[in-house]
Amino acid sequence: MAWDEWNQLKENAAQKGSTAMQLNRVPDSDGPSGPPPGGDLTVDQQDLAAVGDAAFRLFDRLGKQGRDAWSASQTAAQSLRTQGFALGDALDHVQERWEAQLKTLLDACAHVSNHMDFTQGAHAGDEHYIYGTVSSIATLDAGFTERTQR
Repeated sequence: MAWDEWNQLKENAAQKGSTAMQLNRVPDSDGPSGPPPGGDLTVDQQDLAAVGDAAFRLFDRLGKQGRDAWSASQTAAQSLRTQGFALGDALDHVQERWEAQLKTLLDACAHVSNHMDFTQGAHAGDEHYIYGTVSSIATLDAGFTERTQR
């Protein structure tokens, strides 16, 4: 692109006026209330429990079966090395990379599982607090109602 082309494009953009960025999004609803309450993403305790359970089961299986080939791979790598094959070092390298990736995946599964457990507990605590607050208001209202009826 030539310099004069660049200047012409800048001039055209300036004449159009707005240089604001526009993002794609869900349009606001028609009416004074704005967008629908809570949006369209919802989750409940069963969803959280299912995700946490799946992460825990994956963690458990990977922990038990993810290292099944370790011993055979190490034996093969050592045997190839002693016979003078460079493939022994390569196999050892692959095994080390597998172990590092396995540890990363196990950490991620544990993190997801633990976070879902924490989230369930936090939401349960929130629900208990909200219920207690609303119940207190109802009790207070009943007291005012009794007082005005005397």
